[in-house]
Amino acid sequence: GTEDEMKAEYERVKAQQTGDGDRKEYQARHILIKNEKQAKAALAQINKAQGKNFAQVAKAKSEDQGSKAEGGLLDWSDGSNFVKEFSEAMVKLNKGAYTKQLVKTQYGYHIIKLEDVREMQFPPFEQVKERIEQQLLAQKRDKAIEALRTAAKVE
Repeated sequence: GTEDEMKAEYERVKAQQTGDGDRKEYQARHILIKNEKQAKAALAQINKAQGKNFAQVAKAKSEDQGSKAEGGLLDWSDGSNFVKEFSEAMVKLNKGAYTKQLVKTQYGYHIIKLEDVREMQFPPFEQVKERIEQQLLAQKRDKAIEALRTAAKVE
């Protein structure tokens, strides 16, 4: 595969994966509390401070062991690895805002704050160049095999 072919393939895959640059990644914090009454109390506490105490409340009250110590901070994600209700609430938030209503999922009640949004990151060409080259070679090989099969089918 020539460099041009590889670049074209890279751009095609990148556009597909990032929705032509429309797909976003989100960095959120969340607080998970199984008991609704306690979750409402935590939300009231956050409302009172207009969300400025979100990380402190997460550290004190969240039942998500994975993110609690970090003040509820989650990794960057396009949302596809979160449960549906969580993702849907998260993507509607503006940067810096949090959910004014509890978000109920199979895990309990969440309060979600959107820390930041960015365009979906995609590895640079240099990083995936060899993989693309292998894919293009495999495609060419498949086409060649297909052509041979077709030729062999002639009675």
